Amino acid sequence: MMRIPSFAIIGHPNEGKSSVLSTLAEDDSVRISPVPGETTHCQLFPVVIDGQEVMHFIDTPGFQNPRQTLAWMQNYQGPDGKQLSTFLAEHHNQPDFHDDCELLRPVADGAGIIFVVDGSRPVRNVDRAEMEILRLTGAPRMAVINNKEDDTDFVSDWHSAFRKHFNAIRIFNSCRANYIERIELLESLKSIDQQLEPLLRQVIAVFQKDWQLRTERSAQLIVDLVCDALKHKEALTVQEPYNEEGLHARLLQRYQQALSAKEQQAYAAIRKLFKHNIFNVQLPEHSILKEDLFSNRTWEFLGLSKGQLITAGTLSGAVVGGGIDAMVGGASFGVGAAIGGMVGAAGTILKGKRLLDKVKLFGQKIGGEQLQIGPANNIQLMYILIDRSLLFYSHIINWAHGRRDYAQHHSLTTAATSEGFTALWSNDARRCAEDLFRALQKEDEIKRATAQNRFRDMLISQLTQLAQR
Repeated sequence: MMRIPSFAIIGHPNEGKSSVLSTLAEDDSVRISPVPGETTHCQLFPVVIDGQEVMHFIDTPGFQNPRQTLAWMQNYQGPDGKQLSTFLAEHHNQPDFHDDCELLRPVADGAGIIFVVDGSRPVRNVDRAEMEILRLTGAPRMAVINNKEDDTDFVSDWHSAFRKHFNAIRIFNSCRANYIERIELLESLKSIDQQLEPLLRQVIAVFQKDWQLRTERSAQLIVDLVCDALKHKEALTVQEPYNEEGLHARLLQRYQQALSAKEQQAYAAIRKLFKHNIFNVQLPEHSILKEDLFSNRTWEFLGLSKGQLITAGTLSGAVVGGGIDAMVGGASFGVGAAIGGMVGAAGTILKGKRLLDKVKLFGQKIGGEQLQIGPANNIQLMYILIDRSLLFYSHIINWAHGRRDYAQHHSLTTAATSEGFTALWSNDARRCAEDLFRALQKEDEIKRATAQNRFRDMLISQLTQLAQR
């Protein structure tokens, strides 16, 4: 059985200690507080993958009396290897040394050290005392400069101080660190002690395999969403007397709500895959994901130009009523937007009367006295769903677990233009999506399964590229 590497996270309140721990452990339950003295006991945060603990991080209180503790350690005359255990034995019942004993206990038990400081402030004498205490423990140790606000004025000073006391130094922004940066920090930990290297190599391999599995599961969730949404249909039974526009509005609303619900369910599953279980991942105010799936802004941003929207709204389908064929605009369906007209272009059959199919965007079938929307037969909906899913995935994987909100403005960085990710896809990738769309229009299950598998493999490649940016 693999020995589990353990690291004590040590540092001052409000300097990123708990944020670093939360991000490294992918645990958003870690309490993050700027109030000194709130943490008085060590707390273990295991990293669990597939039900197996692969690593431990330990949240510790800050030093209580670093100068006195350092003086005791410098005057210690006992046998090598007994310094920490002797200090704990002599001071464990002294209230003035409670926190010092508490934070040093996991180090005495064999934990490595990750010392976290805020790189935006200068080095103080108390910091030097704490660094010297950690050096005298003889434990494997890394210093992490947590640059919370991109303020690097004192980083060179911290580097100079750390070189005298630590085996490795790393700059790490705990509120913005992505998967690649987490792996790079773990890679750096391998260098602090030769005995830890093989253990950490195994841990990193497990992390990478787990991330790949999450990527594959995310791709499958997006495939399932696209297929389910494109095949979805809603129907209403027509009763005499009926209000034509009212029926359209009801059916359109049900269709939109059903597809929006499917989208949100897929997003919730992706969010859970990446262990955002407690705090809601907040979207930037400008994010297109804050718009409804069927809003004008969504479709303008991710696919249709203003001119195309106007055309879609005008050529929204033909309704037969009273023996007179009439073109009906989207607004008359009661949705108040051109996109409503586009969805309404599914067309209608009322009581078996024939539809004049001028523009057919969402398929419809004759159903006696039923009015039906779906399954979709316009590929634009497919691309909108994919683009929004890729945007959500990109946001989730770049939301560090040590981050709690958007107190300051941070844009969502993506490689997509205002047209969305799929606008940048290669011809082969778009052809793969189009093959799936065509397969969904047919009843051939073998062709559907083949197209879905190819599309899933292509999506895995796209998601992998997003994680590496």
